Amino acid sequence: MNDKSYSKMEQPNNPMHGVKLITVLEQLVDHFGWKELAVRININCFRKDPSINSSLKFLRKTQWARDKVERLYLELEESKKANND
Repeated sequence: MNDKSYSKMEQPNNPMHGVKLITVLEQLVDHFGWKELAVRININCFRKDPSINSSLKFLRKTQWARDKVERLYLELEESKKANND
């Protein structure tokens, strides 16, 4: 059994388990861009001089903001799956 399938078995009901915050952020920025991301989630690190590093620092310290980012990421992933079906 490989590590990836083992980690899925550890927390089968957690869709974010094993997904790194940097991956989430990079995918959201690639898909939406900083301006649209700031519209969807109104936090300063997306609006004023945005960068991956400053956003990661903020999101690691601020759970409510991280929850919103993760929710948007899951919505994006669901829409990708729906479009592929």
